[in-house]
Amino acid sequence: MLIDFFRNSLCLEKLMFFVEMWRQFFRACVNRCSKNLAPQIPKKAILINKWNFEKSLIQVLSCALILMTAFRLEACTGMKLKAQDGSTVNGRTLEFGTPVDISIALIPRGYAFTGTTPDGPGLSYRSKYGAVGAISFGQLALMDGVNEKGLSAGTFYFPGYASYSTITKENQAQALSPVEFVHWILTQFATIDEIREALNEVVIAPTVAKEWGEAPAPFHYVVYEPSGKSLVIEPLDGKLVTYDNPLGAFTNSPTFDWHMTNLRNYINLRVDNVAERTIGGVALTPFGQGSGLVGLPGDFTPPSRFIRAALFSAAVNPVAGGEESVFQLFHLLNQFDIPRGVARQKVGQTTYSDYTMVTSVKDPKALKYYFKTYEDQTIHFVDLKKFDMDATGVKLLSPKTAQRAVELNGVVRKKEHMKDVE
Repeated sequence: MLIDFFRNSLCLEKLMFFVEMWRQFFRACVNRCSKNLAPQIPKKAILINKWNFEKSLIQVLSCALILMTAFRLEACTGMKLKAQDGSTVNGRTLEFGTPVDISIALIPRGYAFTGTTPDGPGLSYRSKYGAVGAISFGQLALMDGVNEKGLSAGTFYFPGYASYSTITKENQAQALSPVEFVHWILTQFATIDEIREALNEVVIAPTVAKEWGEAPAPFHYVVYEPSGKSLVIEPLDGKLVTYDNPLGAFTNSPTFDWHMTNLRNYINLRVDNVAERTIGGVALTPFGQGSGLVGLPGDFTPPSRFIRAALFSAAVNPVAGGEESVFQLFHLLNQFDIPRGVARQKVGQTTYSDYTMVTSVKDPKALKYYFKTYEDQTIHFVDLKKFDMDATGVKLLSPKTAQRAVELNGVVRKKEHMKDVE
């Protein structure tokens, strides 16, 4: 419980207030005791005990701060694009401060699943729809993917804000772990309206998945329909709170409504260049392209990434559709790519470095799951339509491939339009 408190504290200021409150309380107690016990206990002993206590408190504080920060290195970014033909694609990046073991899974219809809770088995259900996507650490639960109806969903880190339901005998049979929630959505529903209706029938339990740390992993979730309609689901104060997501942009903490409000701070930004302006008789012209975006936040924090994701996805020139949309979205997601070492934090003797492990794009019309990894920037895909939706087992694929460069020495252009070329 202490670890969970410190890791999921809303902010450092609250932690410091908590500590200062207890320090003042202790000092008041020591002062009172020193007055009452002065005849029996030497003042030097009281001061030594007081110093030892405060030293221990500082050590506890240091551990708490490590727990708060060691797992806060995350920078996942999601967005959607709409093409000229009305079709949509959606995609995301996956970043984390420690390696996440990812596999690609194809889930058939009719497969049995059971949710996990701190007190044992939770919700039991069978997959209604086939789905494809990414699982983590070998646990058979899609955390990002698309189902046969074209519904897409993703799990994003939400530190400091995620608060799950208390599990009781009455609700345990309705419970899923934070890792399993998106899997339940993808295997059970075809539309966002269906999801909304079913949310009061399920709870997310504070289940610890040891691969994600010693406390329940803090997540929130985004869902997309093929039409582009999008829904955000956040576990707050033990309840599932939903927001419409008209822009399709999504990142991490704080809450989604805060990010949408924060957009108002950047309504001056535009993709058109600023015109020449005369001030005091002096003509001033902007330097180069992109002058309308001066002030665009370029760091890797969630609020800054949300601003860029919302602006880029809304402003980019729409393409015809199909795979062209997929490749365009990969281009946009490249703007959020984090190389190892540029976003890092040292905790004790260990340095945690956030980096983009996987970038994925879902095509809900073609039912294809595209992805590339940090180790291999080649775009791969899995076609859900080619998978037997009524298979008796799950199919697992490894995304681990090696990057290679393609030699072009032997590729010769036609010479009819080229002069003085051998």
